[in-house]
Amino acid sequence: MDVRRNCGCSAEANVEYKDRRRGPRYSFIASAELIEQRADVRIASRVSELSMGGCYLDMMNPFPMGTSVLVKISAGNDFFQAKAKIVYSQMNMGAGVVFQEFDQASRIVLERWMDEAKKEAVKQEG
Repeated sequence: MDVRRNCGCSAEANVEYKDRRRGPRYSFIASAELIEQRADVRIASRVSELSMGGCYLDMMNPFPMGTSVLVKISAGNDFFQAKAKIVYSQMNMGAGVVFQEFDQASRIVLERWMDEAKKEAVKQEG
């Protein structure tokens, strides 16, 4: 089992979380920054998986589950920003975030990234 997809809780809770995913998730590498706005705490991170509904971020000291954050992702000349929430957190590994709100410009970028990631996944499978 890919440990990055394990929420750090019971096997039943992990399966339940996977069942809630709304769409495909693809391998995707990009720079990211998480900002907890109430305390203005910033954490640099790296995206390793991406979906239309959220992403997995590699980092050593992630925010706790339930934390509301602003996530900023950049790849090449493209930039995506969304209000998000930490849905699972694993110390020394990373965190899963669900996107809660983003504008149309960010949606266009995210759709482009997802299309590119899907094509890459198909190419690697075949």
